[in-house]
Amino acid sequence: MFPTTPLNLWSAIPIWEQLWLFSPMIALVVTMLAIVACPLFIGRNTRVTMAVASIGVLAAFLLTWQVAQRVATGGVSGLSPGNTTGILIADNLSAWFQILLMTFLGGVMLLWWLGSASEERNAPEFLILLLGSAVGMILMTSTTNLLMIIVAIETASLPSYAIVGFDKRDRFAAEASLKYMIFGAISAAIMLYGASLLYGLVGSLGAADIARYTIDHIADPQNRLILGLGMLCFLAGIAFKISAVPFHFWCPDAFEGAKIEVTMWLSVASKAAGLLLLTRLVLTFCNAVSQPAEMALLSPLAWTIGIMAAITCTVGNFSAYKQQSVKRLLAYSSIAHAGYMLMAAAVFIHPSASDSRSALSALLAYVLIYLFMNLGAFSVAAMVIWETGSDKIDSFTGLFRRAPWLAVPMVFCLVSLIGVPPFAGFIGKWWVLVALGNLSTPLGWILVIVAVVNTLISVYYYMRLIVQMAFKDDASRPPLSVSIPGTGLVYISAIALLVLFVWANPLKKTTDRFSENLYRPTPSAQQVTGSVASFDAGNR
Repeated sequence: MFPTTPLNLWSAIPIWEQLWLFSPMIALVVTMLAIVACPLFIGRNTRVTMAVASIGVLAAFLLTWQVAQRVATGGVSGLSPGNTTGILIADNLSAWFQILLMTFLGGVMLLWWLGSASEERNAPEFLILLLGSAVGMILMTSTTNLLMIIVAIETASLPSYAIVGFDKRDRFAAEASLKYMIFGAISAAIMLYGASLLYGLVGSLGAADIARYTIDHIADPQNRLILGLGMLCFLAGIAFKISAVPFHFWCPDAFEGAKIEVTMWLSVASKAAGLLLLTRLVLTFCNAVSQPAEMALLSPLAWTIGIMAAITCTVGNFSAYKQQSVKRLLAYSSIAHAGYMLMAAAVFIHPSASDSRSALSALLAYVLIYLFMNLGAFSVAAMVIWETGSDKIDSFTGLFRRAPWLAVPMVFCLVSLIGVPPFAGFIGKWWVLVALGNLSTPLGWILVIVAVVNTLISVYYYMRLIVQMAFKDDASRPPLSVSIPGTGLVYISAIALLVLFVWANPLKKTTDRFSENLYRPTPSAQQVTGSVASFDAGNR
């Protein structure tokens, strides 16, 4: 029952301190409000609107660094009445994602400014939708509450549907947006049904409670069917954000129909948010196991995620073979890489194990490397598309002659996407394979074999684009004229791929550090009262 004096409900909680932990999200929301106000006071000035958005993203980035330092020694639960764990969590995982997201958001906004801003009549609306989807993605990685997860996914998805079809005069963009929205609506309905089954069975929306119930009742034949069905349905919504098979069909059409900067945004941010959310849930289930021997009870869930990962990367790589559109090719490439990263989420290890953080550390490194790989590849593709008016592979013909300053970093990005030295893409895959190889079950080595075979399969379609740039030419095609800021963005990405390969050890130490203190975030009430007993009771 709730206390008779509602004010006492929050009296033990430092509200302003808790709000500070989520200040990056608040900064983005304030920026969205400021963008709304801009047309009211100064008219539709794209430059001013872009300046306001840039200042807001920079402020959110700086605040994220401050929050990362604040939670470096222990995860902190967000606003929560009583002694229970809060709905929102501020810890190393959420801080890492926010740092990467703000960095990537800045790159996407720069690319939009270079290519589409001059022709965009509705710049405030576009930037508000872009920032709104970023807020939803941050929420996705900052909670283990089923209801908040659904709200977060929809907060990220609804603006994404709109920015895919933002150009209302483009029939292909409208078609892509409609397909994306239909798939999203179906996935959301399935996810809600799964959440309702789990809530009805367990009586709680907390993933920790559901995980503990699963461990205690997985052997009960009366509950096994409902429990399994509820988890599979809930997983469907997360798989939609990751573009995991069979929830990937929207991805190629949405990528092809949307503007290239929107395509780049969805290729990294959406997938990273979904993968880190799924990994946080996996960690929650691992933490619910009291004895390492009980990890075998979670084997069906690990195999489900592992099989989905194997099928996802295989379908993505084979589907990329026949593509003539570079945007569709990179879309299927992103599906394949989502499969590789999804393999890390299939690593279920008890928190007491010495290598319990290896999978998460590998995933954090992979997400960072994948950000730079796609940022570079999509930036080059964007500048070629803007100059030629086509996203076909033929438009890259003779790029080494027409724009060698773009062709060379593009090769760096494509070779890194394959996953071979001397680029960081190799390091990302290697650490995932090592984490899989450390598993004591056959699943680990099966996924290692699948990942290696798929890497070999992917060589063809990446090399196909390199061959088109280097060994095929048409003298009638003129040299390309590209912007200096865009070229700078490409070279930053290419150099980062080299640097992260050479200095792999500092990267590994950093991701290891950000993989700590994620199993049990500290409730805010425990910070004030120091009641360890109430904390443990609230997490069971």
